[in-house]
Amino acid sequence: MALFDRHGGKKSELTIGGKSVKVIHAPRPQRTSRGSTAFGALRSLWNGMKVTWRYFSHPSTWVTRQYPENRQTLKLPERFRAQLRLKYDENGEHNCTGCKICDVQCPNASIKVIDMRGESGKKEIDRFIWRMDICTFCNICVMVCPFDALEMANDFEASVYDKKLLTYQLNRYAGPTKKFFDKMENKEDKPKMMFPRVPYEGPTPLGRDVFGDVPSPEGEQPT
Repeated sequence: MALFDRHGGKKSELTIGGKSVKVIHAPRPQRTSRGSTAFGALRSLWNGMKVTWRYFSHPSTWVTRQYPENRQTLKLPERFRAQLRLKYDENGEHNCTGCKICDVQCPNASIKVIDMRGESGKKEIDRFIWRMDICTFCNICVMVCPFDALEMANDFEASVYDKKLLTYQLNRYAGPTKKFFDKMENKEDKPKMMFPRVPYEGPTPLGRDVFGDVPSPEGEQPT
């Protein structure tokens, strides 16, 4: 039986390796004349030129952004994903508890959360490390966070000459969450419980499923 059937769309069965397999025979492509081919090409060209002339005569309807000339006035959609961030309030406090749900759910292991036992006696976040170079911006980490501690920002200008600069430490400090600080009676003890962190320090996650878990460096103490 021929693989292609000019009548098209017919179902049949073939015996392959001693087993019966259901197949659908595709129709042969219909040949067209040179005239109809040329007419189709001209019609396609005409439709494309109509769009070009419409935008040329109506500049207010332009879709293309004039970047970087419009950098100061550029507005991106609210749901545009360009950079992962921890949310901070006006006091510089976040809601991340170091639960590691985002770490576990990340499909390509671009997030590494390292916790510690802080001054409060409870588990606190030590380092929140994010590898932008292997992130697919799927937004799963933001959606699964039970404390609404993460967000996707619109800052898309992240070009660097060194790949290491695409590994960020998102938490500005290691310590308790905003909820803990709100319940504190003695606010003067707050600075003692917050250990500064900078964007480019700490270990680089290598991929949990391939290289195993990445522990906190030995002997590293909050400073």
